Amino acid sequence: MSQTARISYGIVVVLFILIAALHLGTFLLTALLGYLALQAFAIRGSKPISVTLYLVAVAVIGVGLIYFSNLAYRTLPRIAEISIPAMVAFAQKNGIELPFTDFESLKSTALEQARDGFAVVGRYAGVASFQFVLVVAGLVVAVSVFLGSGWTADKLAPAAPENFYFAVTHELTVRFKCLYQSFARVMGAQILISAINTVLTAGFLAFNSYPYAPLLTALVFLCGLLPIVGNIISNTLIVLVGFTISSRTGIYALIFLVVIHKLEYFLNSKIIGRRINSPMWLTLIGLLLGERLAGIPGMILAPVVLHYIKVEASAYPSLPAAGAEGA
Repeated sequence: MSQTARISYGIVVVLFILIAALHLGTFLLTALLGYLALQAFAIRGSKPISVTLYLVAVAVIGVGLIYFSNLAYRTLPRIAEISIPAMVAFAQKNGIELPFTDFESLKSTALEQARDGFAVVGRYAGVASFQFVLVVAGLVVAVSVFLGSGWTADKLAPAAPENFYFAVTHELTVRFKCLYQSFARVMGAQILISAINTVLTAGFLAFNSYPYAPLLTALVFLCGLLPIVGNIISNTLIVLVGFTISSRTGIYALIFLVVIHKLEYFLNSKIIGRRINSPMWLTLIGLLLGERLAGIPGMILAPVVLHYIKVEASAYPSLPAAGAEGA
């Protein structure tokens, strides 16, 4: 391994540490997603068409997120007020003990935990504003990289000058290309699995005449992008809404989601397993560390980083043993 390659690896490690310490996971995730979208939109390699479709997609997704966020803000408390008493009645009838007895007790517990995490309301606004700035910055960086912005603003510089700076930036370019390829493999598989799960779940919701079906379908897809835990969140919500229809529908929803969950194990082994080839225990550890270091973006990026480390480490032969050198 050359000296410049070692330096590039050191810079990448420092950048990962800074991203975790400064809570920049949203920026990295947005930039990678944006670049992935730009590559997907590049029809016959046309960058103007790709950027145009990218901007349209960003606008549509932004409007959709605002709409569904507002809908969720108004709808989820209503779902809880109806479903929790139904679940409590079902649990009492069947001798099941729950950690809450009504919506008010659950709401007070949630509010108490929220106060522990955020002392004042202004903190929410500050966090939201910071995350919004990171999203915008990530989207802009994705376009800039896609359009070919390099490591220098000097367009008159020779293509490959022989100096230390350009040697290191060349190695860094290789590192980031490898990171993007890992992201494309992992996120592409996760989006495919989430899409399959969403289509099947949407069919179940339509067949059982679920209320709030569009909101639940959107939440299933978004939660599906979170490995493992995302399904727990969306499944819990679907079962809760099922109990607002009837206890039988809630049970049917639970059975259906268990079957879907088993199907996802098969899909994970066939789709993600072949692409990543990472054991479940290692993925779980990565998810826990990612959540602690960077929140939800860290959980999404954890399998990507694991795959990236594996690819980079596999590119070099193992070090010779101490005894082998003296032989």
